[in-house]
Amino acid sequence: MLDVSTVDQLYAQLRENTIALCALLSFFTLAVVFRETLLVYWKFVYACFLKPVNHGNTADIQALTGQQRALEGFYRTQASIYDATRGTLLRGREDMLQLAAAQLKHRYRGSSTKPVWVDSPKVGGGTGYNIEKMNSYLAIPEFFSAVYLVDLSPSLCDVARERFARLGWKNVHIICEDARTFRLDPSSDVESVGALTSGDEEHRIKADFISMSYSLSMIPDFYSVIDSLTDLLAPLGLISCVDFYVQSSSSYSLRNFTGGHHSRHVNRFSRVFWRSWFKLDRVHLHESRRDYLEYRFGTILNVNDRNYLLGGIPYYVWIGCHRTATCGAAGALVREAAEHIDALATESPYLSPIHYAEKKSEAEDAAARETRLQLRSKGFEAAILNLATNVPLPSFFYQNQRWRLYYDESLQKHMQFNNEYIYAFTWEDPAVDQELLHIGKDDVVFAITSAGDNVLSYALNRPRSIHAVDLNPTQNHLLELKVAAFRALSYEDTWKLFGEGRHLTFRELLLTKLSPYLSSRAFQYWLDSTATFTSRGGLYETGGSRIAVKLSKWLFRLLGLSGAVRAMCTARTLREQRAVWRTRLRPVVLSKFLSYLVVANERFLWRALGVPTNQRDMITDDGIAAAVAAGGVFSAKETMWTYVVNTLDPVVENTLLRDSNYFYRLCLTGRYSEECRPAYLTEEAHKILSQPGAFDGLRIHTDEFVEVLARIKPETITVAVIMDHMDWFDPEGTQASEEIGAINKAMQIGGRVLLRSAGLKPWYIAKFSTQGFRCERVAARTAGKCIDRVNMYASTWLCTKVSADPTAIAPSDDSETDISDIIALAL
Repeated sequence: MLDVSTVDQLYAQLRENTIALCALLSFFTLAVVFRETLLVYWKFVYACFLKPVNHGNTADIQALTGQQRALEGFYRTQASIYDATRGTLLRGREDMLQLAAAQLKHRYRGSSTKPVWVDSPKVGGGTGYNIEKMNSYLAIPEFFSAVYLVDLSPSLCDVARERFARLGWKNVHIICEDARTFRLDPSSDVESVGALTSGDEEHRIKADFISMSYSLSMIPDFYSVIDSLTDLLAPLGLISCVDFYVQSSSSYSLRNFTGGHHSRHVNRFSRVFWRSWFKLDRVHLHESRRDYLEYRFGTILNVNDRNYLLGGIPYYVWIGCHRTATCGAAGALVREAAEHIDALATESPYLSPIHYAEKKSEAEDAAARETRLQLRSKGFEAAILNLATNVPLPSFFYQNQRWRLYYDESLQKHMQFNNEYIYAFTWEDPAVDQELLHIGKDDVVFAITSAGDNVLSYALNRPRSIHAVDLNPTQNHLLELKVAAFRALSYEDTWKLFGEGRHLTFRELLLTKLSPYLSSRAFQYWLDSTATFTSRGGLYETGGSRIAVKLSKWLFRLLGLSGAVRAMCTARTLREQRAVWRTRLRPVVLSKFLSYLVVANERFLWRALGVPTNQRDMITDDGIAAAVAAGGVFSAKETMWTYVVNTLDPVVENTLLRDSNYFYRLCLTGRYSEECRPAYLTEEAHKILSQPGAFDGLRIHTDEFVEVLARIKPETITVAVIMDHMDWFDPEGTQASEEIGAINKAMQIGGRVLLRSAGLKPWYIAKFSTQGFRCERVAARTAGKCIDRVNMYASTWLCTKVSADPTAIAPSDDSETDISDIIALAL
C-alpha cells in the first residue's frame, strides 16, 4: 500500500507533466492558427535584419545596377508581405495623406480642374498602399485626372499593378523608373493647373501633388531628386513627405523657415542609436535630407513625432509648396520686397549660421541702394532677411489663411509659458463691453487674446479689423483653433468642442477639416494635445487655471456638496438659487478657514487663479485704506476673504446660473449648456462667423503690447480692451507709461480704452490722465453690488483719448529704418 508521501510525489509529477503537455499543445495550436502571421513576420525579420545584402539574389537581380539592384535585393523577399508588416513601423503615413487630402480639397473646392498626383518618387511608392488608402479621404477615380506611382523596385511595382487591376482604377499608372529621369507623358490625357510650360524647363507637364512616404531616407543622391521635384511640381502645387529623421536643436535653432521647432530635437543617444540601426538597411537618417527639402520648398505644415510602439523612433510629417507660392496680401508684400533684392541674392544649399553671416554684408550693401522704408511688421523684417539670404519665407507666409502673424518661437519671452496656456475660457463679460464701447463696422479693435472668447464676441459686431494680442503663443493657438472651427466645422461639431469641451473624434477633425485653417505651429500644438478634447475633464479642465476648477470639484465631492452644486446650477429662480447658496454652499465656500488656507495663499493665487503679486498688492492696498477709514486693524488674510465675499455673494444673489451666468456655471459643471452659453456659441452666431470673409479683418499677434502697437499705423485704433493687464505692472517701473504712450500713438482722437482692475483706484489711471486721456470709472464694486456677471474686478474704467501724449518724445528725422538696419538687427 502506497504511503501518503509517495502519492503526493506522483500527483505533483503528473501535474507538472500535464502542465508541460498543455503548454506544448497550446504552442503548436497557436503556431497552426497563426502560422500565416508568423511566416509573414519571419520573412520581415529575415529580410530586414538577417539576410546579407547580396545573399540569395537571383540572376535577374544581379543583372540590375546601382540603387535598383540594392532595392530589389532588399524588397523581393518581402514584396508580398510588405503592407502587412509596415503598419507598425511606418507611422504617420495616414496622417500625411489626411493632411494632404484636406489641403487638396481646400484648394480645389468649386474647381472643375482635376489635379495630377505623383506618388513617392524613386522608392516607397511601392505597393500602392498610399494610393488605395487615399481613396478613404478622396475618391481617386473622380478627384484626380491621373495618378502616377513611381518606384525603382520591380517587385513592389508588380504588387501595385495587381492591386489596381483588382480595384479597376484606370487613371492610376505604375512607373518603374528612377525619379531623376521620370517625366509625365505629354500625350497623357491629364488636366493640370501646371499644364504645359515652356520647352526650356525640364518637366513640361507638371504635377499638382507629389507625395513621398519613407523614401527620402533611402535615396543616396537625394539632392538631385529633390532638385528634380522642384521642377516637376506645378507653380501652385502641393508636396508632402513622411519619413524618419534625427536632429539636434543646434542645427536648426536659428532658422525661422521651418514649420516649428516643437519636439524636433532628438537627444544624443537616440541620434546615434537610430542612425546606426537604420544604416544597416541602407536607410539614412541624417538631418541633411530633411534640411534640403525644407530649403528647396516652403513649409505649410510640419509635425515632429515619435513611434513609441517601437521604442520612440523619430519621424516627421511635412506639407510644403514652392517657395514663391505665397498667398493673400502677405504674398503680394513678399513679391514686392523680392523685386528689390532677388537679383542680388545667391542660391546655396547650406543652411548653417555661417551662411547667414556670409550673406550679411552682401545683403546690407544691396539694401543700402534701395529706398528707405518705414518700420514694418516683424514678419516683413523676417521676409526681407530670408529673401536676402535665399532661404524660404517663414511658414506663416505659406498658410491658406493670413490671420496668424509671424513670431519667433525661440525667444525666451515666448518659451517662459512652457507650451501651456493659462486660460481655457475668458473671465471678462463681453456683453458689458459692448454696452460701454458700442463696437461697430468702422471700429479697429485692439484686444488681449486670452482664450479668444471675447475676440469672437467682438467679431459678431463686424468691426473693420481686430488685433488680438497675447505674449503666450498657446493662448493664440486656442483662438486659432476656434476660428478654424467656424471656418471648417458644422455648428454641432463646434458646439461639442467649445460648448461641451469634449469631442471624441477631435484628432480626425483636426487632420481632415481643421488643418487647412491652422498655422503650422498651432497645428503641431493641437496634434500633441488631442487629449484636451478626449479626456474626461475636457477643454475646461486644462490650462494653468485648471487647478482652481479641479480643486473646487474635488472639495465639493469630498464634502458631499456635489448635489448642492447641481441644484444651484439648475435652479429656475433666483429665490431657489439663493436658498441653496445660503444654506448649503456659502458656509463652506466662504468659510474663513478655507479662505485663509487656500485663497490667501500666494502660490494658489498665481498658479490657480492667475493673480500676480502686483495685483494682489492692489487688493491689499484697498484693504488697508478700508481699515484706516473704519478705524480698524488691517489683516491681509481678512482682506482676501472680503474680496472673495464681495465677488461671489453678489453673483449668486443677482445672476441666475441656469440661463444667464455662463462664467460660473462653466467653472462648476465643466461645460456650457444650451440655455447658458457665450453669444459666439449660439447657432445664430455660427451662421455669422462661418460666412466667407468673417475673419478677414482678424490679426493674431504673438508679442508684447508695446511691440505690436509700435508697428501699427498711428491714429488707427478706435477701441482697446486691455482687461486687467496693467495690474501686473510694477508701480515703480516704466512699463505702464510706455504702454500708455504706445496706445495713445496708435489710437484716434476719441478712441476708447476699456480696462478692469482689482483695485478701486488703480495707480496707473493718473498716468492715463497725464498722457492724453480722459478717465472715467464706469463701475465700482462695493459690498452686495454686482458690476457684471463675472464680478471678479473691483472697478471698470473707460479712458478716452482727448489729445496726443504730451510726455511723448518727438521723433527725429532719422527715425525711419533702412532695410539694411532690419537685416542687421535680425542677424
